[in-house]
Amino acid sequence: MSQVVTAAPTERTRPAQPRPGRIGGWLRNPWGRPRFLPMFALLYMVWSLAPVAIAVLFSFNSGRSRSAWQGFSIRWYWGDPSLSVWHDPALRSALAQSLKLASLTMLISVPLGVAFAIGLDRWRGRGSGTANFLMLFSFVTPELIMGVSLFLLFVKLFTLVRLGTTAQLLGLITFEIAYPVIIVRARLLSIGKEYEEAAMDLGASPTKALRMVLLPLLLPAIFASFALVFADSIDDFIIVRYLSAGAATETIPVKIYSTARGSPTPALNALASIMLFSTVIAVTLALIVYRSLTRGERKGEGMALRDFAAQI
Repeated sequence: MSQVVTAAPTERTRPAQPRPGRIGGWLRNPWGRPRFLPMFALLYMVWSLAPVAIAVLFSFNSGRSRSAWQGFSIRWYWGDPSLSVWHDPALRSALAQSLKLASLTMLISVPLGVAFAIGLDRWRGRGSGTANFLMLFSFVTPELIMGVSLFLLFVKLFTLVRLGTTAQLLGLITFEIAYPVIIVRARLLSIGKEYEEAAMDLGASPTKALRMVLLPLLLPAIFASFALVFADSIDDFIIVRYLSAGAATETIPVKIYSTARGSPTPALNALASIMLFSTVIAVTLALIVYRSLTRGERKGEGMALRDFAAQI
């Protein structure tokens, strides 16, 4: 008997779709495989950081040339007996003035900004919108207009404060206080009011809840504000220049501007490098503290609330 052998049904295959070319695929989905974006970011970083790196490099040049490398030395920081930053009274005065103004501005404007941010966050009723606008007005005002306005204020109206360190400090505080207000208010919106309300439900007074619950939760924003205000104040030029009273109150940016067109030496590079190092150190420390405070944030908030409840 003959057997009929049937062939297994063959699976119908779809015709292979032609792969789009590189340009065609990129036009269809430009963000699918953005290979060019890392290269673009790298080129931008090189373009923006190369001048800074060259200036820092030549601050360690042993000779006076600012274009030909003559060997490594710290002559312009310390070694030269008359032209180095440490031994030149004018450069040393500019460095001290910059550090003093930046530190005082940071220590005054950040606590005031934290207090204003908490007050604005709790203000309900008439005038709250106007108060928010006025508090952020300096943030959106061009610094040139702010500098000219403060100059006219201290010269024509508020004559009790003369141009100099005090006027520079008041001007920087006026301009910088908006930064901690914005940063702390953003933090307040992110953490909400549940923790503070829970503390008051457990019997804490509003002041105790503020001190033991809210302020610890605001520490990351507070440290970020410290770093931002210090970094922005130490290299401020316009406000400090308008409110300066002469060579004794010149800061690093003003000193570099006033002497760069004359007979500059690599000591100016060293002075600018010190300002850069100070800013980088401040921002790095703030970033380390911020990450340590926000690591396991939810867990930390719950433990802090339980510890607070145990103390009550």
